[in-house]
Amino acid sequence: HHGLAEQFAAHTARRRYLAVCHGVPDAGDPRLKGVKGVSFEPGGVLKITTQLARHKTDRQRQAVLFGGGRHAVTRVTLEKRFGTHAALVRCTLETGRTHQIRVHMAHVGHALVGDQVYGGRRKIKSDVPGADIANTFSRQALHAETLGFVHPVTEETMDFTSPLPSELKQLIGALDG
Repeated sequence: HHGLAEQFAAHTARRRYLAVCHGVPDAGDPRLKGVKGVSFEPGGVLKITTQLARHKTDRQRQAVLFGGGRHAVTRVTLEKRFGTHAALVRCTLETGRTHQIRVHMAHVGHALVGDQVYGGRRKIKSDVPGADIANTFSRQALHAETLGFVHPVTEETMDFTSPLPSELKQLIGALDG
């Protein structure tokens, strides 16, 4: 237990998530280049670096800060576009803060589909394929795809993957039209 806890504290455990977000977080989008805490890495990987802390007035939420808070880094890779209205992205955590992906994606203007806390009332236009499913999606469109670490006793590299749940497959299929 201690060996695993040390890996998580040192941010050496590997965590990858799949998510469906509003809009398309593309390295070619000039708006993203102007967002504080955003940079791009080779291959068009969007890197979001901020501090996160509890929201001033809503203790259930987290907020992006640039002074104080806890260091947080999320890397986002565009996997598939659904027109200009949504995208499937892979998020890799360098750190692991509460609600980190949800807060970071909302910060850059690409909140997760179905995220009532950080996405607000954002909806996809009703004439877009899959809008009916996306706009009534009952949870955040976020899935823990892979967890990896080094076994603390055997020192074997271990990776565990989880297939997409059926409701996310259905959402992706509907948006893919």
